[in-house]
Amino acid sequence: MRLVLLFLFASNHLLSQFDELGVVAPGRHSETGEMAGLVVNRNGLKANYLSANAKQTQAVYNYERTLLNAYLEVANQLAKITNLELSYDLKDKQVQALTSSIAISGDLFKSARADYMEVLLTQRDALDARFDLIEIKKQQMSATVNIYQALGGGWN
Repeated sequence: MRLVLLFLFASNHLLSQFDELGVVAPGRHSETGEMAGLVVNRNGLKANYLSANAKQTQAVYNYERTLLNAYLEVANQLAKITNLELSYDLKDKQVQALTSSIAISGDLFKSARADYMEVLLTQRDALDARFDLIEIKKQQMSATVNIYQALGGGWN
């Protein structure tokens, strides 16, 4: 307590010397008020610091979540494109096989080894496979558009 009083007395004496010389001492407003203000405002400053720190951490987490979501979208679309390519190749082979089976069933009908119903069923199966092939191609194109959108070239 004596040290504080001694410090305040010494600082007041020094400040009065500055006043006599006409020099305005730095921080010469209310020394005890400023000291008390710093002590009282310490908790407010600490709270502001912690709040800013929390906001910064939250922004980093949001950024990381956005990056992870973007990566997952791109990875999912790439996997979808790869799967659709495989599916398209398999369906194309099926269409080719069914197309050749149409010719075979036609030859069997001409040689009276099969009735016309088998020819019609074979043509129907080939047509259904072609429709499926077109649907897969449409999905491939849609997935390509989606990959551009996931990479940031799209719309919201």
